[in-house]
Amino acid sequence: MSRVLIAEDEPRIAAFVEKGLRAHGFTTTVVGDGVTARNLARSGEFDLLLLDIGLPGMDGFAVLRALRAERCAIPVVVLTARDSVQDTVAGLEGGADDYMPKPFRFEELLARVRLRLAGDRLAEVTVLTCGDLALDLRTRRADVGGRVVDLSAREFTLAETFLRHPGQVLAREQLLSHVWGYDFDPGSNVVDVYVRYLRKKLGAERIETVRGMGYRLVAD
Repeated sequence: MSRVLIAEDEPRIAAFVEKGLRAHGFTTTVVGDGVTARNLARSGEFDLLLLDIGLPGMDGFAVLRALRAERCAIPVVVLTARDSVQDTVAGLEGGADDYMPKPFRFEELLARVRLRLAGDRLAEVTVLTCGDLALDLRTRRADVGGRVVDLSAREFTLAETFLRHPGQVLAREQLLSHVWGYDFDPGSNVVDVYVRYLRKKLGAERIETVRGMGYRLVAD
């Protein structure tokens, strides 16, 4: 199980990222300032650092420079609201492994985290199953009773979220946050629309509506 250090001083974003990563099997720690982020990142206790640039006390660029100057090789994915070319170049030249401009969708962040940890996660489960439904996380393919089903990127991420929590009721707000991102309109009916898409492709009986609460993947 990979350990991710989240250095983010905005509580809403930190909670959104932490909740999503934990739901996908990661162990997380959140810090809100640069000095603490630097000290924990170089402790050897973490496998990856998600680093916000706008940290108090010591900004992300300074944290990154300090870590690389000390030859700390922890993979770093920079999170920032700054989207200029100069900031992107500064982050990458400073030793960042990847760059994620805000606002972002969780599925994009998760893909980048998995990519940076690929060398350390060989034992991670790559196929999720529930009854005769299987999702291959490497090939991004779905199999229903031996039949390959084409899913869009968003449909696949929604299906993956359900398969990681079989039998568990997931609120619309949870699904919206995990699949569409923290900046998406909470009043949107997009979750209901995509659940209908999945039911058509995977079987109407597979995803159950729990009135007033959300949806549940029926576990055999």
